[in-house]
Parts: sequence; C-alpha cells; structure tokens
Amino acid sequence: MTDPREAVIEAAWDERARLGPKDAPAEVRQAVASVIAALDDGTLRVATRERSAGADGPSQWTVHQWVKKAVLLSFRLADNRPMGAPDLRFFDKVETKFADLDADAFAAAGYRVVPPAVARRGSFIGRNVVLMPSFVNIGAFVDEGTMVDTWATVGSCAQ
Repeated sequence: MTDPREAVIEAAWDERARLGPKDAPAEVRQAVASVIAALDDGTLRVATRERSAGADGPSQWTVHQWVKKAVLLSFRLADNRPMGAPDLRFFDKVETKFADLDADAFAAAGYRVVPPAVARRGSFIGRNVVLMPSFVNIGAFVDEGTMVDTWATVGSCAQ
C-alpha cells in the first residue's frame, strides 16, 4: 500500500454493510471523496497499463481494486436526490461531471459535450474529447482525442 487512502478504503470495504449516508465515519467519507475527485481530474485511475520489455513489448493492465472499492463505497455514502437542469432531470446518488461548469470552465477543460451526453462525476474526460449523445460512468477514463459516439456507454471504471 503506497497511498494512505487505500488502508481506509479497504477497512471501510470490510465494514460496508454497516455504512450508510448518515453514519459513515468522516475519515471514510473524506477518503472516498478524495478518490472520486482524483478519478475526476485524471490523477488516479482504476487501472493502469504498463509495458514490459521496452516500448514494443506487450502491455499489461493492473486493476487497482481499492479504487474500484472506493467507487462502490461512494454509492453507499449517498442518498438519491433530484439533480440536473429543468429539461434534463435525474434522481441519483452521483452528480453529473458538468453540473457546475460554466462556459469558461468548459473551454479550459478542452472537451466538447453534445446534448444529451452525460458523464458522472468521478469520470475523467481528456482534452479534445467529443462526447456525442452518450453516457460515461463513474471511474471511467476517456483519454485525449477520443470520440464517444452516439448512444455509446463507457461503463463504470472502463479505461
């Protein structure tokens, strides 16, 4: 374990049946929120790819189970609530990634979002990405220059 959040998440995972929106310890809430924020900004990934034997060697994906557990714990720590815009409403536990973005924030992020594309907070969307009407789930990592085409779904924790 190199990340201090990992121990908190693993311990919370073992006790997950006892955790709920109103009774989770602050340390667990903070660790989960921190992981979701790091997934959201791309500084943490659910899975990483390493190449062996140089640049042309085969690559291997390593899944970071504790990060996946943080994503799953985030659902236990939140109640459903109304969210969205008047013409596009939801009843969910996870805010949309774009809920608080204004025009300047969208421009700075460098991606295009075509209605009714939806990305959940805790997903990473790289620069020069185009989201056609689609869905990107929490924990997903959509790298630079990608187009998520019409009605495609990028599943939870997909890389």
